Amino acid sequence: MTPPASTLAFVESPVQLLNVLEWAHAEHPAAAAVPAAPSAPSAASAASAASAASAAADAAAAGDGPPVLDAMPSQPTRRPAGPPPPPRAGGGGHPVQIVVLPPTDPMSRGQLRRVATLARDEGHRVRWQEARGGALAPFKALAALCGDVRRADRIVVGDPFSRFVQLLLAPARAKELVVVDDGTATMEFVAQLGRGERLRRWHRTGGGPLGRARELAYAPVSATARRRLRHVELFTSMPVTPLDGMRLRVNDFGWTRARFGPPRLTRGTDLVGTSLVETGVVDPARYQEAVRALAAEHGATRYFAHRRESADKLRALSEATGLEIVRPDLPLELIARRGPVGRTIVSFPSTVVHTLPYALCGTGVTVAVVDVDPAWLTGRASPRARSFLAGVTETARDVHGLPAATASAAG
Repeated sequence: MTPPASTLAFVESPVQLLNVLEWAHAEHPAAAAVPAAPSAPSAASAASAASAASAAADAAAAGDGPPVLDAMPSQPTRRPAGPPPPPRAGGGGHPVQIVVLPPTDPMSRGQLRRVATLARDEGHRVRWQEARGGALAPFKALAALCGDVRRADRIVVGDPFSRFVQLLLAPARAKELVVVDDGTATMEFVAQLGRGERLRRWHRTGGGPLGRARELAYAPVSATARRRLRHVELFTSMPVTPLDGMRLRVNDFGWTRARFGPPRLTRGTDLVGTSLVETGVVDPARYQEAVRALAAEHGATRYFAHRRESADKLRALSEATGLEIVRPDLPLELIARRGPVGRTIVSFPSTVVHTLPYALCGTGVTVAVVDVDPAWLTGRASPRARSFLAGVTETARDVHGLPAATASAAG
């Protein structure tokens, strides 16, 4: 019998790591028949908001977790009734070697560590490799990983825009290359490849003369990566049309639905935040007014913060709106599936307007999407910002039939 292909995955965010678990489940669905036992309260089923906050404090003290914010509890969760099931061994015989390339922000690192615990519970091998935080860190990481990259039969990447990942693809000999979602960026990734453009994040501007000089120096690596990325398996929840040479497989969050829930529903409405202010796309004052208007019009009581939202911004939102600010310790798809969650979830245009309809299928939860008024955009927003955000909302409504939510008092 032919041995299974050795699979090496590179992830840089909690969502990417979750989507590698979803891909592994879709690749070998029989391996996911028995739920895994939670390894620790902060990983799969924290007993209460207090225990989650305690875990966050411990991680923050070590320099790797989210900071504990006054009056901003983590998502309270419930342990399933009855004794926990026994953990699965060996990932069903098809373990993936997952390399985590963590960013520097504490919230992302904290979520990554928690999702990494879930991955280990599934039998996958997880390696934490620092590739940032100093001029020499990327070179040390490349040297440490090159051997594994050359030996891998299949490589899974979560962020094709990452320059570090593009560098790793240069020595790769793998016959199979898989791209899993890094959120709505997948839509822009396919569109840019189709137009023959260099890969560039939709919210980034030119960066001035120094940025252009860096792009020019990096151009050969970028061109090689683009050629490799034209021939991939695309594992996605986003509504994209694959290019010639690509294979498309839909990510319907089968692993998440098999492992967690269904959630207990509350009577209220939950808002989902966005990092559009932090990326310089949306004006902070306009955003705060939009959140206030949404909370008033839809009776929202909780605001699920994006992991990149700043503490100062969230405190200001809490004071202005009276909303309970929740800092999730896992990706929102897992938090919502575990519950408790509102019967209605209202979100700004983001990844979750495409992923939550899959993760919450059959639960009775309604997901609604908010249009971003062009007047909310800053002068620093990239020319692509308006059309990209509009495309996210329009496709969510077309594909999933999501209703519109309004913030008519904003602006």
